[in-house]
Amino acid sequence: MKKSSAPYILRVVLTAIAFVMVLASALFSNSLAAKMRDEEQKKMELWAEATRALITATPEDNLDLPLTIIENNTTIPVYMTDAEGVCILHRNVPEGKDVQQRVDKLRESQEPIEVKVSDNVVQYIYYEDSRLLTWLTWFPYVNLAIVLVFMAVALLLVFTVQDAEQDRVWAGLSKETAHQLGTPISALNGWQEILKTTYPDDQMIPEMDADLKRLSTIADRFSKVGSSPELVQTPLLPVLKDSVAYMSKRTSGKVEIHLQAEAVDSNCEVMANQALLSWVIENLLRNAVDAMDGSGTITINITESSDRVLIDVADTGKGIARRDWHRIFMPGFTTKERGWGIGLSLSKRIIRTYHHGRIYVLHSTLGSGTTFRMELRKAI
Repeated sequence: MKKSSAPYILRVVLTAIAFVMVLASALFSNSLAAKMRDEEQKKMELWAEATRALITATPEDNLDLPLTIIENNTTIPVYMTDAEGVCILHRNVPEGKDVQQRVDKLRESQEPIEVKVSDNVVQYIYYEDSRLLTWLTWFPYVNLAIVLVFMAVALLLVFTVQDAEQDRVWAGLSKETAHQLGTPISALNGWQEILKTTYPDDQMIPEMDADLKRLSTIADRFSKVGSSPELVQTPLLPVLKDSVAYMSKRTSGKVEIHLQAEAVDSNCEVMANQALLSWVIENLLRNAVDAMDGSGTITINITESSDRVLIDVADTGKGIARRDWHRIFMPGFTTKERGWGIGLSLSKRIIRTYHHGRIYVLHSTLGSGTTFRMELRKAI
């Protein structure tokens, strides 16, 4: 059973919309910027001609138009230099700026507008983009940032809604399962007591009693998933040993399970709910057995740091493709021919949501095996 592709399609659609928005904005802004740059070029050429007219004017010349042209330039920073590149006049340049340094940079990247004052005197005009043109040039990048923020918020909302809905489904399903199991278990316990009284020496009754206790444990686990389980200081090694013993009885002789805990303090404790933690460990062991097709070795290795305990469960099974390392924890995703894709998803919920820890694929190689890692808070 594969996980629904709806969230993936939604992400693709949102990404495509954002890309189209940014591309359209960039094309439109670049088109406007190009037109404005041409207009400013023409204004500067006209400004240069007006400046030349002022410099070379005679007392009889009417200078109203050149003066108007020069005075109307209130946005474009402009510099006039002599033949040696020394700035002799500037306009619309913010105070405190190193004018000559700006001119030197412009001389490296810009072809100047020549102003021929006389046969022997030539001056040059350099100019910078106006503030409006600069803003317009940066607009696509600002728009991209806004779109990215919008996408991040939208995806966060989508995942939040999905997580909340998943939480409600898990809680409701778990409570209903615990409730449905409770009635027949109570009835079976009653019949079990009658059998004990009627056939006190029957050797099958202890086995039935063990199975009933197991059913009660399963119902208790589901009831805790549907609520907020209490975390207490829990000795880790007994939980692991019990899970290993339980799984060892339910596997063939071709499966070996080794618990390596020599380097760990025998009194190592974690903040956990024992019923739920043992459920996760059993899920990992069961998945490992399935991955090995009933034949191979499972190794549980424990290490600890100042505030965390790391539990690695390694198998010698078929391995997991790298692209599926995260997907295997999604509800409904499974690589088995017959499976619901619930075990690892439930395990992740138990470890992450209830125990505030982590569970993930540490490494995996196709054909060689997989190692899952759990990180739990250490009881200090």
